[in-house]
Amino acid sequence: MNLKRQTLVLTAAILTAFVGHVRGEESPSFTRDVLPVLSAKCFACHGPDESAREADLRLDVRTAALEAEAFVPGDPEQSELIRRIFAEDASERMPPEESGSLSPEQQGLLRRWIESGAEYSTHWAFVPPQRPTLPSPQHADRALNEIDNFVFTRLEKEGLSPAPEAERYTLIRRVTLDLTGLLPTPEEADAFVNSTDPAAYEQLVDRLLDSEHYGEHWARQWLDLARYSDTNGYEKDRERSIWPYRDWVIRALNEDMPFDEFTIEQLAADMLPDATTDELVATGFHRNTMLNEEGGIDPLEYRFYAMVDRVATTGTVWLGLSTGCAQCHSHKYDPITHSDYYRLMALLNNANEVDLSVPSAEIEQQRSEQLQEIQRLEDELPSHFPPDEGPEPEAERRQRHYESAFAAWLESEQARAVEWTPIRPVTFESNLPRLELLDDGSILSTGDITKRDVFTLTFNLDDTERPITAVRLEVLPDERLPAGGPGRAYYEGRKGDFFLSDLMASVDGESLAFEDASHSYG
Repeated sequence: MNLKRQTLVLTAAILTAFVGHVRGEESPSFTRDVLPVLSAKCFACHGPDESAREADLRLDVRTAALEAEAFVPGDPEQSELIRRIFAEDASERMPPEESGSLSPEQQGLLRRWIESGAEYSTHWAFVPPQRPTLPSPQHADRALNEIDNFVFTRLEKEGLSPAPEAERYTLIRRVTLDLTGLLPTPEEADAFVNSTDPAAYEQLVDRLLDSEHYGEHWARQWLDLARYSDTNGYEKDRERSIWPYRDWVIRALNEDMPFDEFTIEQLAADMLPDATTDELVATGFHRNTMLNEEGGIDPLEYRFYAMVDRVATTGTVWLGLSTGCAQCHSHKYDPITHSDYYRLMALLNNANEVDLSVPSAEIEQQRSEQLQEIQRLEDELPSHFPPDEGPEPEAERRQRHYESAFAAWLESEQARAVEWTPIRPVTFESNLPRLELLDDGSILSTGDITKRDVFTLTFNLDDTERPITAVRLEVLPDERLPAGGPGRAYYEGRKGDFFLSDLMASVDGESLAFEDASHSYG
């Protein structure tokens, strides 16, 4: 089901539910009428939270309420629930005064509900939309689509007649604002009004749906749900570069992306096989939480706040649940327990937050060409190592040629290699981290760190036999470091990463200048 079509089906389903209620006002709707009363007045003591449940009575589950004989379906006079809510003795009346008494209207509502059978219905968030039976109102001949049938049915119930169709200038103004958020130009309005084509309105709608402004307008609704912002929030409120996610949402709507893909790519595109950059950008949905860059904060504390926001947004947008209550206790009316809340938080917190580089179209083209060149060179590689002579299979003779050529290359490179000599420091100190000299001569950094640590190492060069022409600093992985190292980054950037900003050297207090510098990874 695509996004545009799904909206129409959902609208029809909602209207049907509303019409159904109007037709049968004598039978209260559990979800809309009864559940809010029970949630507000009863579930705090007789709901899903076991730790707060009183008298071992649970009213949020019908079977549990029936087992406890809380009510007799169809017979309010024999129902304990009705006896308690109408009791004159304050010690027996429910709910207790401190919980807020029921109004006469609410008391009557519960009586009518039990009288009609005391049926429960599934939480609305778990009811799949179904195509309803199309009603046949009096003015069905004026219906332009199925939704009009439901509107006309409701109008009949209210004793009203449909208004005449809006004049064309009003019509194009309304539909253009609805679909693009913009007003039509005078030329567009005149062209529509003066058109004699019977399908002029349908063509107008198609043109607006094909407009890039359609995605821009309706993406705003989704981005609000995803709590999108171009800044980090909190006291500095610095800019964040997350606009590629905004553009992804706009493209998804304009390209009519199927809703299942729209869901999967935002929730877990990084789990897709061979995920593209465009798919990974969709996971920006999870990165819209506020970010506090104030000095002196506890990063773990604000990481927790970000996860609370992430759980709340995911629960609201994708599950149709308000999860906030379950942060402190099992939800009083939505079906999510205290444990379920933190299970969901653990799931959403179980990922590194990498900064994704989104290349331009030109860079993407260059990368594609480079990958093609790599593939061409790999395909040509066997031709550079023709098989040696011999009775063995061709693959073995080719491998023998390759190994002999590699050995010759390695020998020549080793002859040209720089001779490195590891040296052990005599002293080592830092501004904050604790340093430990290991048996292999390397130094392990542990303890607290800052955003800019300075390490000072002193070496004795008296026993050096040859002149020193170069210095190489190696950083090594270690299982004691975040993500195995080699750095100690944890809260910002990639875990286990590090940044070298300066490298200075001096001999007997005299600074040395480096003529050249390079770096490598891996």
